[in-house]
Amino acid sequence: MPASLFLLPGAASYDTGYFTRLTEEGRVGVENHTVDHPDLTTLDAAGRGAEVCGAGEQLRAVFGRTPKLLRPPYGAVNDEVRLAAKACGVKALVTWTYDFTTWGETPPTPRLQAGDIVLLHFTPALAADLQRALDAARAAGLKPAALMPHLRAAGVL
Repeated sequence: MPASLFLLPGAASYDTGYFTRLTEEGRVGVENHTVDHPDLTTLDAAGRGAEVCGAGEQLRAVFGRTPKLLRPPYGAVNDEVRLAAKACGVKALVTWTYDFTTWGETPPTPRLQAGDIVLLHFTPALAADLQRALDAARAAGLKPAALMPHLRAAGVL
């Protein structure tokens, strides 16, 4: 299944081989999610740069390519975050339409539409959360699609 993995470098280091295999299979891309997952809107310019550029450099060292996308933690974005991302070579910021992650109680399952971006996290409930997302897509007559081609077609990349 195609996926864009917005990884913290520390998370990637838990099992680099696993993530490397996924990228080598060609259906998964690794993108930027910062070094330590802070709300970037609360940091000064140096802090934002360290988080975004630092993660990009660390992920490039592991996966051999510089991430083009950034998913800001918590979806927190402002003009300063956009400027920091651009200065670090990020081509687009990506947020999500629905978060299917079970953090305690299972969240309600939304009715998906074409173009929705689904968010999942590597938690113990990932398999069940993914199945709920796939079932919601199937119920809406949709199937998962890679993010990058859609961003290119929209002129974002």
